[in-house]
Amino acid sequence: MTVRDVFELRKQGRIEEAYDAIRPIYANDKGPYTSLAMFWTATDILKKRLNEGHIDEAEKIFAALERMFPNVPDKDGMAEKAFRKCQELLKKEPYHGKHLEDGPAHLQTGRWGEELAAAYLRENGYVILERDWHSGHRDIDIIAQKDSTIVFVEVKTRSSRDILDPIRAVNRQKQYNLILAINHYLQYKHISSAYRFDVITIVGTPDGITPEFEHIEDFPLAQPSYSGGRRWR
Repeated sequence: MTVRDVFELRKQGRIEEAYDAIRPIYANDKGPYTSLAMFWTATDILKKRLNEGHIDEAEKIFAALERMFPNVPDKDGMAEKAFRKCQELLKKEPYHGKHLEDGPAHLQTGRWGEELAAAYLRENGYVILERDWHSGHRDIDIIAQKDSTIVFVEVKTRSSRDILDPIRAVNRQKQYNLILAINHYLQYKHISSAYRFDVITIVGTPDGITPEFEHIEDFPLAQPSYSGGRRWR
């Protein structure tokens, strides 16, 4: 099976076959022609999954599209148009889908907040690279890219400020853990480009009125008491 065969399957409307065929090819070859085939078959299958009601799978495919899109050749702008169309289709789905209805109330609120934050970032020109990235027991809620800058995002959601102002939850211990996780990601991905840390705070509930929303760019992280070769500036 070749990339040309994949395009032929897609032309014939054999979407599932095209998607199954391109994935192993793309795993070994991420050149422009293969990336283009992977992109178009992924957009096809995303729309199909939405029509089938498989929202969670469609969201995972879109996350993969976001990582892939910057490397897809797009001289005529058609790929960007298709990408934005998929984004618009996903926006029509409720943020608090079935996967947000499981678990304790505070976890539901947190997941809802992260969905809102990811949607906000996309709408403001960020490309989502990772969601809930783990380094041992430490995690980073969202890793995004804006232009040439990698942006690590902590999302803090509270149902009310009476509980705790969300920004106060980014305490010193949390900051130390974030520094360790961020440095791990930078080293693991061999990233040497510019990066920063942002905090997005959300106060509200999924079934409430419009939530309070704040995006704090380049939030200062406290330095650990020891260097240990950390890369954090």
